[in-house]
Amino acid sequence: MPKIDSSILEMALVGLQSEAQRIEEKMAAIRKHLGVRGKTAALSFSRDGGAPRRRRQLSAAALRRISLAQKKRWAAFHAKKKRKLSPAAKAKLAANLAKARAAKAAKAKSA
Repeated sequence: MPKIDSSILEMALVGLQSEAQRIEEKMAAIRKHLGVRGKTAALSFSRDGGAPRRRRQLSAAALRRISLAQKKRWAAFHAKKKRKLSPAAKAKLAANLAKARAAKAAKAKSA
């Protein structure tokens, strides 16, 4: 195993510190994009150097309109057209079910 002298360790430390700084900058950019305010000064300023923007508050009426519209969209999405069976089709299904039940009962009786 080669000997590690102090210059190699110092170079490794410098490299790791620069990598940590680069990662911290990327994390700050992601936090800024998410609107999270952290301890770093970069998050407290907007891109143009002005004060940070505040999110607009929606009125109760606007929230209600949005809610009702979304409920209407979901109702339309989940609406299913119901099939209407004719009396003849219902009778045919009932006869098939009775036949299957009788066959199952006969099989159970013989076993």
